[in-house]
Amino acid sequence: MEDRKKELFVEYEKYAEENGIALNPNERMTNAVIEGLLNHEDNDGERYCPCRKVTGDKEEDKKIICPCIYHLDEVKEMGRCHCNLFVKK
Repeated sequence: MEDRKKELFVEYEKYAEENGIALNPNERMTNAVIEGLLNHEDNDGERYCPCRKVTGDKEEDKKIICPCIYHLDEVKEMGRCHCNLFVKK
């Protein structure tokens, strides 16, 4: 799992940079979210945000695949996304 965590960290770090945001500098928090994403991927087949409820409706749940459709607005409004993976730069 450690290799997968590192790969995902790099992937999301690149994504954040490309979108003018940052990964949460709190390493413990970021690791917890990434572990949650990987657990969802293993159990549900998708990297659903660990802070969102998976409904089982594939179409509805597409919205909560990380990075979810809500994260950029949340970072803009609150300075962080709901699960604390992404923060304002």
